[in-house]
Amino acid sequence: MEIRTQSNDIIIIDAGTGIRRLGNRLIEEGHYQYHLILTHAHWDHIMGFPFFKPLLFKQSQLYVHSGSFHNRYPQKMLARVMSPPNFPVKYSDIEANICYEDDHPEQFEIGSVTIIPISLSHPNGGHGYKFIENGKSFVFLTDNELGFIHPTGLSFEAYSEFASGADFLIQDAEFTPQEYKTTIRWGHSVYTDALNLSFESGVGRLGLFHLNQERSDQKMDQIVKKCNQMIDEKGHNLDCFAVGSDMSFEV
Repeated sequence: MEIRTQSNDIIIIDAGTGIRRLGNRLIEEGHYQYHLILTHAHWDHIMGFPFFKPLLFKQSQLYVHSGSFHNRYPQKMLARVMSPPNFPVKYSDIEANICYEDDHPEQFEIGSVTIIPISLSHPNGGHGYKFIENGKSFVFLTDNELGFIHPTGLSFEAYSEFASGADFLIQDAEFTPQEYKTTIRWGHSVYTDALNLSFESGVGRLGLFHLNQERSDQKMDQIVKKCNQMIDEKGHNLDCFAVGSDMSFEV
């Protein structure tokens, strides 16, 4: 997930495999300064870090923000991915300059954007974020189970309050109600819970995220169709869609 701000800052959320293509494009565009925010340390959110091409260039400047993480935990997460025998290039061999920022755990700023973290309901914990700029807000809640409260998680009402009035919400929506009967406590939400969160919080747009890798695009289209039927039945004007690769949005 990449955010471009009015202050011309580039904010990257997580370092999954998609960060490889992003890094290639940033180099092609001549961008060498970035901010990285991590939601949590599970492999699918950090395993792309060693393949981030800007790490090979001395002129690259990467600011890694701690957000709600303690001390140098983000550095430990990223260094672990490149520890032998996991990868041929060691973390200490990185050419780019990496600066670990000690952000305030409740709120911090990157240029023109104010960022507020929130604890996620997910195994081993994690953090979602609200990004605010010029009165507009974007809430990102991936790997967030709305139907079960994990030890570090919060109530449905807490997430509804956090997302209240947001212009754009991206929320984990991996499972169908039938699938959730056997996947409860896995740390991911039913798409109907994501939809209800949008209704309760009054957001303008909902992006269904962290989609099941076993589900075809056609099956996902059917889920989106069901969501829009529920939206029509309730008389809402919510814009709901599935978030896919290479999509861009303006808030």
